[in-house]
Amino acid sequence: MEGADTITSGLFSTLGFAFDELTADRAVLSWTIGPEHLQPYGIVHGGVYCAAAETAASVGAALWFGDRGTVVGVANHTDFLRSVSAGERIVATATPIHRGRSQQLWLIEMRDTQDRLVARGEVRLQNLTAKGA
Repeated sequence: MEGADTITSGLFSTLGFAFDELTADRAVLSWTIGPEHLQPYGIVHGGVYCAAAETAASVGAALWFGDRGTVVGVANHTDFLRSVSAGERIVATATPIHRGRSQQLWLIEMRDTQDRLVARGEVRLQNLTAKGA
């Protein structure tokens, strides 16, 4: 995958994400909730879940699309289902719902250490074909 060396930089690194599994059919990332992930009421800021969903889906989708081009997120719908506080470990698992010629749709489930669903997202990605591919 082009740019694979930069997957773990930027926002990914800032939020403390780590990939536990990474294939074209499944991307799993995890992180431990710290003060940097919390909003003023002491629970995880929803944007953290959105970032985890888009990151996991984008990397899995890019691995599947491979050298045909690149993928970019065009929609991210993430629901926040359970509040989580600092110290909890969250695992986000992304799997494809649909992979077509021009777009992909991925489902991302985020669970705590007790396997409770804390957030759920769907990310739609546009497949951008490389010139000459």
